[in-house]
Amino acid sequence: MKTYGVIPSRFGSSRFPGKPLAMLAGKPLVAWVVEAVRKAGALDEVLVATDDERIADAVKAHGGKAVMTPSELPSGTDRVACAVRTYLAQTAQKGDFSDDDVIVNVQGDEPLIDPALVDALAVKMKTEAKWDMATAVTPIRSAADFSAKTVVKVVLDRNDGAMYFSRAPIPCRRDGEPDLAGGLLVRHLGIYAYRGAFLKRYIAEPPCELEKTEKLEQLRALWMGAKIAVVRTEDEGVGVDTPEDAVRVEKLLAERSHA
Repeated sequence: MKTYGVIPSRFGSSRFPGKPLAMLAGKPLVAWVVEAVRKAGALDEVLVATDDERIADAVKAHGGKAVMTPSELPSGTDRVACAVRTYLAQTAQKGDFSDDDVIVNVQGDEPLIDPALVDALAVKMKTEAKWDMATAVTPIRSAADFSAKTVVKVVLDRNDGAMYFSRAPIPCRRDGEPDLAGGLLVRHLGIYAYRGAFLKRYIAEPPCELEKTEKLEQLRALWMGAKIAVVRTEDEGVGVDTPEDAVRVEKLLAERSHA
């Protein structure tokens, strides 16, 4: 069993073209993400999956490993699987990852990702065989976030397994205002860990109607009957979606490096 951390990173972005190469406190964004993920002790390899040579060059210049993947891949998950397969072929190991390997998909715009969260997801998958994949949630702290379509909500079962993901405000409290202190209202964080066997099945399955309706890839997994473990964290994450976000995150990175 091996554990791979893979960071999908594309140059194109409607709100922030060239985002992975945006300079933050002296380094490109993608290099900061690699640096953070490499601090996760549960990973055997950390790879950046990209379709752009400029990103690959920036990753290598800062000591990381980049794997070129086709631009036409339909999703970040497909890019992650392709990257591991390509890396294994290039290093003359084997043509495919094993069914019991664990692949962790870390968003390429999260330079402040907590390595402990990456480790928690990887360990969950390596030690609890009943799960097909794992992801993370954090408490919803405002009514505005609970109602926002940009904030993905998750309903959990008693074992912290995902029952459903939605952009709608779920679970809906029939009487009264949402209970922000009750522990039921949690938001999804965009990090995933897959067992190799399930990842192979997942990328072979076409998008389902739920996924296409809500624009949430993880609904395909539930549609397929997958068991998705959920790790709770208090860390909300700080992503870079716009140039304004980059300015804010740069200040946080500078403060951290001088702490």
